[in-house]
Amino acid sequence: LVTYAARNRRTSESSGGVCFTAWKSECAKMRKVVLITGASSGIGLALCKRLLAEDDELHLCLACRNMSKAEAVCAALLASHPTAEVTIVQVDVSNLQSVFQASKELKQRFQRLDCIYLNAGIMPNPQLNIKALFFGLFSRKVIHMFSTAEGLLTQGDKITADGLQEVFETNVFGHFILIRELEPLLCHSDNPSQLIWTSSRNARKSNFSLEDFQHSKGKEPYSSSKYATDLLSVALNRNFNQQGLYSNVACPGTALTNLTYGILPPFIWTLLMPAILLLRFFANAFTLTPYNGTEALVWLFHQKPESLNPLIKYLSATTGFGRNYIMTQKMDLDEDTAEKFYQKLLELEKHIRVTIQRTDNQARLSGSCL
Repeated sequence: LVTYAARNRRTSESSGGVCFTAWKSECAKMRKVVLITGASSGIGLALCKRLLAEDDELHLCLACRNMSKAEAVCAALLASHPTAEVTIVQVDVSNLQSVFQASKELKQRFQRLDCIYLNAGIMPNPQLNIKALFFGLFSRKVIHMFSTAEGLLTQGDKITADGLQEVFETNVFGHFILIRELEPLLCHSDNPSQLIWTSSRNARKSNFSLEDFQHSKGKEPYSSSKYATDLLSVALNRNFNQQGLYSNVACPGTALTNLTYGILPPFIWTLLMPAILLLRFFANAFTLTPYNGTEALVWLFHQKPESLNPLIKYLSATTGFGRNYIMTQKMDLDEDTAEKFYQKLLELEKHIRVTIQRTDNQARLSGSCL
């Protein structure tokens, strides 16, 4: 694991400097610590900027796969917010060994985490269903279609080195293991911690199956993974609220990021922009910018987590005139299904840990024989 301490702050060796150092150490303990996965671009980067703009006394930990990008982002954030604390941990949520290693580093570095934004995600090889788009344009559901992309997108998927479906592992299971590993930093009944998931309006019950929760047999793994995220959030509340850990989901809407640029290239989005701006008077899901897309995510951070409804999804929305606001949506799920899914994840976790332990033991035996 490569970690990067964002800034070395030096103090004087004089007695005054020692006192100042001790004072800064106490201040560091009081800072809220926020971990953000996928923080180097898109919604994650905009989230970092907005959180620091509102409170530059935070300690942000950027959990990123690409260290060079993370270091550049870190330097830029500190240049604009010199009193903040910004650190980096390298993690690839599509690789469980990376998740375990990052978790180990985080437990060595922090005594607690106040909030984790589970934001990293992928939508690989999206294909636009032109036929569905054409017929949808002339149906009564045209606004719903553009708000949720229901039926418009299919994606490819593949198997990871861990033997899991890539979209499921990246968007759901890698984050689940991260939470499980960091439970000692998150569960403090005297001072609640938050989990805030980047979900989607595209999360569809019809695209999810408990029998195929990795969506290996379907064509909409992204939608399935986001519905799985919603189920997991509900189950986490059921199992961890008494320990001071609360979970909520938010949707950033349609913001132009690397994910949406995978659907259509940037120049097409530019050509479509006049029509999209007009459509925004009828479909408030078109937040368009990452900044606007973080509206619900930032709002959730400022709420008392115990006061929020765990069955509600919080939506970033933007009016036709560009004003940002929050909408709420009752999630189309039931708590029993959420609990069954949670138990399946625990079973998969147990299997993965046994497999990793067996592999490690075999590697040690091979090494001792050489």
